[in-house]
Amino acid sequence: MSWSLNIGKVAGTVVRVHITFLLFLAWIFAASYASGGAATAWDSLIFMVLLFLCVLLHEFGHIFTARAFGVPTPYVTLLPIGGVAQLERIPEEPGQEFLVAIAGPLVNVVITIVLVVFAGAHLQPAAAAAVDNAQIALVDRLAAVNLFLALFNMIPAFPMDGGRVLRALLASRLGYVRATEIAAAIGQFVAFALGFIGLMYNPVLIFIAIFVYLAASSEAHMVALRAVSRGVPVSHAMMTQFATLTPEAHLDEAVQTLLQTGQGEFPVVDRAGKLTGVLDRGEIIRAIKTLGPQARIAEAQVAELPTIGHRQSLEDAFKLLMQKQAPAVGITDPAGRLVGLVTGETIAEMVMLQNALPKGVSPGPWSRPAGA
Repeated sequence: MSWSLNIGKVAGTVVRVHITFLLFLAWIFAASYASGGAATAWDSLIFMVLLFLCVLLHEFGHIFTARAFGVPTPYVTLLPIGGVAQLERIPEEPGQEFLVAIAGPLVNVVITIVLVVFAGAHLQPAAAAAVDNAQIALVDRLAAVNLFLALFNMIPAFPMDGGRVLRALLASRLGYVRATEIAAAIGQFVAFALGFIGLMYNPVLIFIAIFVYLAASSEAHMVALRAVSRGVPVSHAMMTQFATLTPEAHLDEAVQTLLQTGQGEFPVVDRAGKLTGVLDRGEIIRAIKTLGPQARIAEAQVAELPTIGHRQSLEDAFKLLMQKQAPAVGITDPAGRLVGLVTGETIAEMVMLQNALPKGVSPGPWSRPAGA
């Protein structure tokens, strides 16, 4: 995630802090100082740091449970709205997804119990709604907010953990795709409800409602893309007509190619036709500014592009797109030469085709009966 600072690594997972999180802490300190002086400001700052430490522990509950099922977790990022753990994939086995999703809220419940039993915290309903009230003991506020976080995250709406718990429970009977459709629809309904409540009482809920609605729609779309990619040979779905660049070419040639085509990413291939990297539109513009038009493409920041063989499935390409957060996946022949590309747009177009065709008919030659 851009605009994030690495602050360390825990058990192989990089911990990042988004710059807006630091600005948020500064705003909390300044606002508290203006209203109550230095003592109130430091109390609020310490409380927020401890709270986000609890959020970080919540995310590591997801991370360690996901690792138990072989899901890598490269990093976790702290944002003003909470934490985001980057799992390379969401387990599709209902039992595994259930355990990964429930692990986070359970961590908050455990923290609450520890604070009550060992730190003498008292659970007060008013403490969760008055986190900036220095008259309430810090441990009381921390315990109440952790319990609130556990309950709030169990709302059955993506991207909250409750949405994934709901999908896991539905998937055991209805299948992963149908379960996602239902869970996403419920999430969108919850978003409308939050938006309505926000209009009546708290405008902040409107922003949360928009976030929940978009996240639910995105989750349903991603699962639809994954479903349509199954059973499809990548050689039948890849792009084969695209412009390429060579490492020896000048950047001004890349600019001409950019202007003459509608591509956003350009594979860089050597004389043998083997992929050496990729150069996107933004990198071309930045390289022109910093290196000049006569610089070689090899001198620009050429990112690596993941590749798979032409005999693999479109689902394999889709997984690589998601796991590597890559702009495209290169398809290679047995000699390692680039013969095609798969992008997110490629798979999205297949979804549109599938929706346009009669029910039961799949887009592509792989769906035709022998001899047809």
